[in-house]
Amino acid sequence: MKFGNAQGVGRLEDIRLLTGAGRYVDDIAPKEALHALFFRSPVAHAAIDALDLAAAEAAPGVRLILTADRLSAAGVSLGMNGVAVRNQDGTRGAMPERPLLAKAVLRHVGEAVAMIVADTLNAARDAAEMIGLEYSDLPVKLDLAPGGAVVHPEAPDNRAYDWAMGDAAQVEAALAASAHRVVHEVVHNRVIVNTMEPRVAFAEWDGARLHLCFSGQGVWVQKGELARMLALDPAAVRVTNPDVGGGFGMKAMTYPEYTCLAAAARMLGRPVRWVSERTEAMLSDNGARDLVVRTELGFDADHRITAYRADVTSNMGAYNAQFAQAIQSELFSKVFTGCYDIQTALLTAQGIYTHTTPLDAYRGAGRPEAIMTLECAMDNAARVLGLDPFALRARNFVRAFPYKMINGLTIDVGDFTRVLNRLQAEADLQGYAARQARSAAKGLTRGRGLACYIESILGSPTEAAQIVYEADGTVTLFVGTQSNGQGHETVYTAMLAEQTGIDPGLIRVVQGDSDRIAKGGGTGGSRSVTVQGTAMRAVVAQMIPAFAAFLQGELGAGVAFDDGRFGAPGSNLRLTLIEAAERARAAGREDLLSHRETITLEAGSFPNGAHLAEVELDPETGHLRLDRYVVVDDFGNMINPALVAGQVHGGVAQGFGQAVMENAVFDDFGQLLTASFMDYAMPRAQDLPMIQFATEPVPSTTNPLGMKGCGEAGTVGSLGAISNAVSDAMAQHGVSKIQMPFTPSRVWSWLKATVRDGGDADNL
Repeated sequence: MKFGNAQGVGRLEDIRLLTGAGRYVDDIAPKEALHALFFRSPVAHAAIDALDLAAAEAAPGVRLILTADRLSAAGVSLGMNGVAVRNQDGTRGAMPERPLLAKAVLRHVGEAVAMIVADTLNAARDAAEMIGLEYSDLPVKLDLAPGGAVVHPEAPDNRAYDWAMGDAAQVEAALAASAHRVVHEVVHNRVIVNTMEPRVAFAEWDGARLHLCFSGQGVWVQKGELARMLALDPAAVRVTNPDVGGGFGMKAMTYPEYTCLAAAARMLGRPVRWVSERTEAMLSDNGARDLVVRTELGFDADHRITAYRADVTSNMGAYNAQFAQAIQSELFSKVFTGCYDIQTALLTAQGIYTHTTPLDAYRGAGRPEAIMTLECAMDNAARVLGLDPFALRARNFVRAFPYKMINGLTIDVGDFTRVLNRLQAEADLQGYAARQARSAAKGLTRGRGLACYIESILGSPTEAAQIVYEADGTVTLFVGTQSNGQGHETVYTAMLAEQTGIDPGLIRVVQGDSDRIAKGGGTGGSRSVTVQGTAMRAVVAQMIPAFAAFLQGELGAGVAFDDGRFGAPGSNLRLTLIEAAERARAAGREDLLSHRETITLEAGSFPNGAHLAEVELDPETGHLRLDRYVVVDDFGNMINPALVAGQVHGGVAQGFGQAVMENAVFDDFGQLLTASFMDYAMPRAQDLPMIQFATEPVPSTTNPLGMKGCGEAGTVGSLGAISNAVSDAMAQHGVSKIQMPFTPSRVWSWLKATVRDGGDADNL
């Protein structure tokens, strides 16, 4: 059943959001709410000698100050949950306690030490100035080598985990027998997510039930944590997400502030609100990336890959954030071998605790890192071996599907060669030499970079949808995902309208409320439209026959649903679903007014594509300009191509930001030097060219919609493409050792060091 044209539906959210009618957390916080402010650690590592709160507690307007000891005394569990992966020896990764508020030891600048609750924000700020924190400095651990200053006694050598996939002996034997062995290292810089809306929340307690409203990517994980940490029956906890101004993975997990707010609201019997300030966010939001990967590729005499080995060392920060251990190990492994037919491979991964802000998921979560690593290694191999980078990739593509990767996952369908051929046509490769010559005439160096990628869709394969016919003639669709700006309201409305013929103007999408939606998977891993759309389809498939059976009494035997209406042979009466629901209501058939189904996909899908970037480099200044960018993707069937293109454009912009300008920098004492937009650069529209976007869809076979997720693909492909373009330009000047971000000062210094020393600079 398909009606209307979802591809022609514009974004339903836009007018509301762009005209200031959006309802974000701080817009709807209770007016009588008290204000919370977090007193944070000024140093990266120290023992707390004393915490004097007397003056602060006596300050005007102060209602409560919470510390770790006071939370414990109130029956609040201090330790936050997190994922632990299995080490190579089968033991569990080290999981030192991450307390809600610092307990005895400060472990990173910005760690929350106390929470002040006051009548006004200014009163809380004044009180914070009166807190007397005495501490003894301790050695600071910042590098990624095992050992050094101890971050947690429970993590020997500061190692969080030591994880592996593959047969080391088999890989070493294959590499030893290879005609060519090419070694490469990729450094992934640390970035700060910087969502447009910072983290924000309010909590309220009515004497029996808790309500937490926060800016997040789903409500059920947070609901479970609040119930556990506050020792509440889950039925006594309600969590909501209203409009959300960006998430990108950073808002998918729990944070200390939310439980502290909930505890304070319960203790005071008053609502409590908190909004993170920008510098506070940079110090306390989970960071991302920050890893080093050493790779080795083996090739036979015909330049087919014989083996691949990668050794990952990643920064965990001071604590194990909720999903952190899995990001650069298990999730990295999901696309470890990329688009290539590699059956002999080894991935080893270790995480190191340091005295910096914890790190966790960010757009792509392990997959951009894995693809960039492999694609930079492939580009480097082509350069070292004197091969065409397009031909080397095409020679090693997976060609027969379904294809089982060494990680045990199966790519159901794809046509990587077709995608690459389309990219070459769209990118005007024949005109590259002329463009390069024009750049040279201006004293500029043009470089070109290719990246081919696959994406593995993450998150729960289970989702539910519910359709309710309201008394006013409208329809409410309840979903278990959470829009952070992707356009879910638009796409879900369009999908339901297509399948049912219901006027889109009569459909209202409800999300992010644990009281109204019993369970859901939230948003993350590019899962939303595929799993939610499949659940909606299941509801419609159950709902139509139920109404058809009911209408037989009025329409006669053989009721069928066609073109958005019920009809039967011999009857001139044709009824829409809304009209059928009105008749059901009049007949007392309440069971027909609400329909709910839960589905579980048997396997995930694998979006894939190819990105090509062209950059112009000014050797005199080190300035880099992204001049051309072309993307060809295979997302399977698409519901709304305009929304898909928007997701790709946004992902490329975020990849560009990390590759060229974003970088979180700490000094030798663990102080964040890039803690404001004065020091931390973000991409602007003027930094990006028009992005050419085309698709070569091969519908997925793992879901009935034939869809493949698109939300993170732009970032997954762009890091490698831009890095390879810069590498190509720098290689023309004899520079082979570079690393992100490619800022003018860094690029200029590499060029000058090469001229001065006659080779690559050692210090990058």
